[in-house]
This record gives sequence, C-alpha cells and structure tokens, in this order.
Amino acid sequence: MRVSHPHEITYPMTRGEDDVFTATIPGLSPGAEYLFEIDGNRARPDPVSRLQPHGVHAPSRVIDPDAFEWTDAHWKGLPLEQFVIYELHTGTFTADGTFVAIIDRLRYLRDIGITAVGLMPVATFAGTRNWGYDGAYLYAPHPAYGGPDWLKRLVDSCHREGLAVVLDVVYNHLGPEGNYLGEYGPYFTDRYRTPWGNAINFDGPLSGGVRRFFIDNALYWLSEYHIDALRLDAVHAIYDFGARHILRELADAFHERAGALGRSAYLIAESDLNDTRVINSGNIGGYGLDAQWSDDFHHALHTILTGSRRGYLGDFGRIEDLRQAIVEGYVYDGRYSNFRRRRHGTSSALNPGRQFVIFNQNHDQIANACAGTRLSGLVGAAQQRLAMTILMFAPNLPMLFMGEEFAASSPFHYFTSFPDLALALAVSEGRKREYEDFFKARPFPDPQSPETFAISRIDWSEPGRSPHREMLELTRALISLRTRTLSLSNCRKDLTRADFSEAARWLVIERADPAGPAAFVFCNLREIAQRIPVPHGAAGAGLVLFTDEARFSGLSDVSSPPAVLGSADGLIALPPFSAALYLARSNTPR
Repeated sequence: MRVSHPHEITYPMTRGEDDVFTATIPGLSPGAEYLFEIDGNRARPDPVSRLQPHGVHAPSRVIDPDAFEWTDAHWKGLPLEQFVIYELHTGTFTADGTFVAIIDRLRYLRDIGITAVGLMPVATFAGTRNWGYDGAYLYAPHPAYGGPDWLKRLVDSCHREGLAVVLDVVYNHLGPEGNYLGEYGPYFTDRYRTPWGNAINFDGPLSGGVRRFFIDNALYWLSEYHIDALRLDAVHAIYDFGARHILRELADAFHERAGALGRSAYLIAESDLNDTRVINSGNIGGYGLDAQWSDDFHHALHTILTGSRRGYLGDFGRIEDLRQAIVEGYVYDGRYSNFRRRRHGTSSALNPGRQFVIFNQNHDQIANACAGTRLSGLVGAAQQRLAMTILMFAPNLPMLFMGEEFAASSPFHYFTSFPDLALALAVSEGRKREYEDFFKARPFPDPQSPETFAISRIDWSEPGRSPHREMLELTRALISLRTRTLSLSNCRKDLTRADFSEAARWLVIERADPAGPAAFVFCNLREIAQRIPVPHGAAGAGLVLFTDEARFSGLSDVSSPPAVLGSADGLIALPPFSAALYLARSNTPR
C-alpha cells in the first residue's frame, strides 16, 4: 500500500486469514491520501474508502469517522406506518446540488407532512452528474454533494426536524467507470448476467468476503451515518442460490444492529418479482425485509389516467387492477402476464399494507417510461388531484417524487458525466436505442449533456404561483387528513374494501379502524360527470374534502357533492376526474 501524504512511502501488506491483506501504518492522520498497489504495478483506490476527493481513479483520503458532533441522541426513529416518503435527487433538488442545500428545504417538507426524506444513491460515481446508480465506491458519499460531513449534517438536521432518512443503495452492480472491485477478489461472477453485466458473486467460491463487504456497507450507513432505512435497488438482480439468501443474512444483521443501537430502522426492496418471500418474516421462510416498492400500484393507476400501454404497462388498464393493488398489493399474483408471456407473482393478500410503498411517480417511471415527462405534463390538473387523493388514502406507505407535491413542470431525465469519453458515447447511444420508441415525438436528451441535467432541476418559484400553489395546498390537506384520521393512516388492508365499475369507471374505497370513524373515498375516473353508488353504512357521513374545491382547483363554478350522505337514492354526483372524502360520524361496524 502506498501513502502519498505526508510522505510517499510504500508499506508491505501481510496475507492473513481468508486471504485478507493488512498493514499497520503509524502516525497516519485525517487528510492523508493513499492507494493500494496490486501485483506491484497497479495503483488503485481503497474499495472501502470513506472519501474520494479527486474522483474514482485518484487516491483515497483518510477521515476521522468520529469527528462529527451529532445532536440526535434523542432520535429513535419512526414507526414504519408513519412513513410518508419524499424521494429526491441531491444534485437537482436545489440550485447548489449539495447535501447542505437540502437542509434549507426540510422545514418546507415537514410542513407539508412529509415524514421521511428518500435520497437517491449518494455513493461516489465517475464525474459530477449522475443518478447515482453508477456508484463505484459504496462507502464514500459523493464529493460534489459535499462528502461525509455534509451528509451527516443533513441526516442530523432531518432528525432535528422529526424526519427519517431513507438512503437508496445499490447491491446488484457497480458503475462502469472506476470500478476496480473485481481486482481485489472474486466479487463478480459470469454464472449470472444482469442488465449491467456480470452479477455480484453472492453464492460462488470465496463469496464469504463478498457477502461481508455488502452487509458491512448496510451496517455502515446505519451506524456511522444514522440512516433510518435503506432502499435496496433491484433485488431481483441479486442472485443467490445458497441455503441462506444474502438478503436474509443482510436483514438479520441490519435489524440486530438497529436493536443494539436502540433505534427503529428498515429495509425497503425494489423488486419486480411479486414474490412475498422478499418481505415475509424469516420465521416463515422469507428474507425478512420490511417493505417493498409497489410498481403494480403505479402501473394500474398510470394506465387508467394516461391510457398508455407501452411495454409493461400493457398488462394493466382495468379499474379492477387498481382495486386489487389497493386491497391486496400485487396485481400479478400468479395470473398470466402478456408482457412476460408467463404467469407471474404470488398473492400478497395476507401481507400488511405497511409493507408496500406506493407512488404515482418516481425517478424511473418519469425518466424511462415517460421520456422525462412528469404526470403534470401527461394529464390535466383534475387527474393529478385525483391521483394524489388515491395515493394518500390507500392503506400503504405513500411516496412523492420531488416536486410532485406542487405539480412541478420541470422534466426529470437520465443524466451522466462520465470522464471516459468512449464510455460516455456508448452510454448515450445505448440509451437512445433502448428508449427510442419513447422519444419519437421529441428530441432525445443526451445523458452526457450538461443541459439535460440543468433542465431536470426543480424550479422553486413554481409553488408560489397558480396552478402549482393549488396543487400544493391539496397535497398538504391530504397528508394532514391522512395523519389525523386513524382509518386513513393505519395501513390496515384487512379493514379496507373497494368497490368499482369497469364500465362506468368509478371506484369507492372504504377504510375503517376500531378506534376511529370510517372513511369513504369516492373516485370518478371518467372524463364526464356521473353518479356513484353510496355503500351501505356510509349514510350520514360528512364531506371532509372535495378535490374540485376552489382552494385546490382555482375553479369557482363547480357544484360540490352533498355535505352529508343521505339514503334517498343511494347515489353521489361527482364531476369528471374528481374525488370526495367522507368521514362517518361514528365508528362503522365491519
């Protein structure tokens, strides 16, 4: 190993147990920079570097991991049921694009009702602009965002405001530039292939150290950065056919460490397997992850509102799909998928609602499935209000993508800034081929172009003017109602019912709680006004929120539904693409 500060000296390393090499360097202090020499002729950064100040090919820097003075000793985390997640990209959320710049927006998020800030990956990647899924140094917060201390300042500030922090981590591949991990050991295998190349070697020869590398990373974020939850990217691309799956081993270690720290902490999977084994308890043969993203909810609602049937969206489009996503979870629960041309999934009817993170938009669905266009650019304001209402009143964990709360007009594109020009060209051309069908009617945004990154930034002048102001007011009101109403916040799928009409395109969601009034959400998913049946037991319920109210829509000539539900004809009239929430005057027996 070579240390370049304060003097360039080479220290030999000693092979120990499990082929682990070590060296002890006296007098090394924070600020020292070093490289490892492999086979005497390859100088490489430390794969567990805490800081890469000069990029992915340059020396690693020593920092003092205990130097930061935390002020969150009081913070013990939040119950998972209370998570209202706000996904953001550090580089485009603010003009400065840093961890510290986010701090100025935390009170805004808290006042809306957000309870958990979700950060897209922050591990060091090549260049300065990237989504983060091309991380090459999984232990090193990206220097362009502010590095380790600024990330700790952000987490500490979030906890001060009562906000949990969810960090997106990538354990299924590493980025293409600066990835020297394979030179240190058998970290990759060609036995399995992923969309990004060779898979991580979680189950082959000498995989013990590989498993430890990634499990230690999860524990590192939990312990050293006080992160409250990790979102595990694309776990369907993690291959392990050993007796104890890496996800199970990771979950056990993570939850054990959280318990030792006296904190509530969670693991949230991104998975397209529709397999409850991912989120089931280890006691019944599951991997023990706490929750997962629910793509089925997004696809079901998105296709109804936009009519899009591209790619995997072709499997959706029925009101019945949305009903099942709300009351059960997986829409594809073993039934045949035309897109996959096979049966797909298992039933999630018995899994609690808190195990499903639902969303109308996220980084992938905007940039990939919608060519960078947000829902606000695809449908009208009424449909957006309707979508937000369904999202907040389903029995799951809602997630917003940055700017969605005020119907931001800025696009969100895929962007990179690889210094390797050949790689940059290959990425740009490859993405153009992969998504050319989505960009036929518009210019293709080159991922390497600084302009692609710049136009993806949030415009923070929008929340102060119409129509964004009205959408923000609705978002705030919906989250407040959800938080204050037990039947809306309890994540009880077992106390949720939904009725619908495929032909008339309406949906009625009933939520209940043993200790609070039942809620009835009437949704007109049609472009014309219509009358919707009132379910048994809703008579006498009072109107609490109507999405076409002037304060939410800016409209002044819309007829409101009745203030109290009667029982005369058993119908309620709603304008096109609108929703109304009623609360019972007393608990409604089930």
